[in-house]
Order: sequence, then structure tokens, then C-alpha cells
Amino acid sequence: MDAKTIIGNFVRRLREQKKMTQDELATRTGITYQYLSGLENGRENFSIGIFESLGKALDFSLPQLVAGAFASPSAISTVEADPDYFRPQVPLPPGLKVSHLQRAMNETQRIVALINANLLASGAKSLPEYIQGNNFSGLVSNILCDAIHENSPFKHNSDQAYPDLVNPKAVQKGKRVGLEVKSTIQIGKGGESHNGHSGWHLVACFAIDEKTGNIRFIHVMFAVLNGHNQPEPDWVYVGSKVNADTGSRRTETYNTTLKGATKLRDGSVYLDTIAINFKRWRQSRLGPVPPFSIFAEP
Repeated sequence: MDAKTIIGNFVRRLREQKKMTQDELATRTGITYQYLSGLENGRENFSIGIFESLGKALDFSLPQLVAGAFASPSAISTVEADPDYFRPQVPLPPGLKVSHLQRAMNETQRIVALINANLLASGAKSLPEYIQGNNFSGLVSNILCDAIHENSPFKHNSDQAYPDLVNPKAVQKGKRVGLEVKSTIQIGKGGESHNGHSGWHLVACFAIDEKTGNIRFIHVMFAVLNGHNQPEPDWVYVGSKVNADTGSRRTETYNTTLKGATKLRDGSVYLDTIAINFKRWRQSRLGPVPPFSIFAEP
């Protein structure tokens, strides 16, 4: 298969993933849909300028388009969130749907897999081998946050402050509804924050495939948490620790109390019951077990 066909097929797959018609993509790119059809089928030549315009319309940079087109399909994970593991009875932030979350989770897994496919194809190691655990979790958080922005009414907070995302069309108590996003490989752990604020929080737990470096989400939790300065806070300050080996100081950190962690666990909207035995987790709450909780009686 020649380069024109490989690239054209990849452009078509991206367009279909974003549920765009040929006419829509052609209009955004400034070309005719007939020319785009020929390009996607490998019949038309194209300039770097047109390829770059296609990338912008598809939210891909030129290097990302080239890397994605020539990555080995067999090396890219096809793992997707299992629909049977979603728990639609769990309350979500206003405007957010399970379908939004499912697409965002799948997109995050796909992007990490695409990066790893290109690294391994070039003879390098997988991404997690280059990035420390906390930093890798931070990278996954950023990708997931961006995927939610692309696939739901929640958008990046324009002032780059807390929270990570806001739904401009949803208001509670005079404020836009926000969502703070965190990812971790520490299954069963509650939340961790650099500010311990009140509001909606998402904690996404994932496992790493040792061979490919790809990720698979196995537990996703949502809860409205009380800030550290509120009555009955769900956060406790754990300080700014110094690494004994490197001497580096960690940023200010808050962890959820057991009550806060229980709120998150109650709000398990996605739970891989094969990978996780949640029944051994401790619980602490002021009232009864919510009917949507994983701890509620069947």
C-alpha cells in the first residue's frame, strides 16, 4: 500500500471517529468533498499545506497525523471500556452522560496506545518506562481531561485554575458546575489534590499493560466533596514532603479522608469487578448507604 493510500485511509478513520461527513471536513479544510473523497481513497495527491489543514480540522498536528497513519495497527490497543461495567444509576455532574464518559475513556486509551505504538515501532521503550509513576498519571489525567472537553459539554477552564473543566450551561448556587479530574494506578485509593477544594471530582484508576505500556481504565469514581476549609471536610492536609533520595520537595497535597474516599467509592460509575475486589474496602459515612452505591445491598 502506497503512502497516499495509507494517509488517506487514516484521515477517513479520524473523520469517522469524530462523526464528521466528508462535506463537513472538506468545508473546514477549504477543499471540495470530491477532492477529499479522492484523497481518502488514495487517488489524489496533496500538499503539506492541505495535509496540515486537514490536521487542524481533525484536531491533530501534522506530526501526529504522520505518526498515526504509519503506526502499526497491530501495535495499537483495541481495548475499549466494557459497556457492562458502567453503572448508569450513579449521579454525574449536570450535563455529563455515561456516553460522554465512555467516549472520553476510549479516546484516552487510544491516544496512549498510539504514542506507544510509535515508540515501540522505532525501537524505543514504551511511554511508562520514560516517565515516573506520578508524572505518568498526570499525563493520563491531562489526556482524559482533554478527551472529556472534546466529547462532552464540559470544557477547559479558561483561566487555567481550579477546577479543570466547567460546564458553562450548568449553574448551581450561582456558580458554573465544575469538574476536577485525576488519574491514578493506585486502585482503591481515594482522591489526591493540591488544593482540597469543594465540588465535583473525578478519579479514574487504570492498569498498565507491561508489554505494550498501554492503559486500561478499571475504576472511575465521581463525588461532590467538601473542601478542606468547610464543615465536615472530605480532605485532610498531608503537607509538602521532601524526597529523602533526591531532596526535591513535593507540592502542597491533600488526601481524601475515609469519608471522602467512601463518597467517591459510592459514586463508582465504572467498575471492573474482575480486576477489583471492592468488598474489602473500608467505609465511613454520616447517613445510610446510597441506593446507587457499590456497597448497597442487591
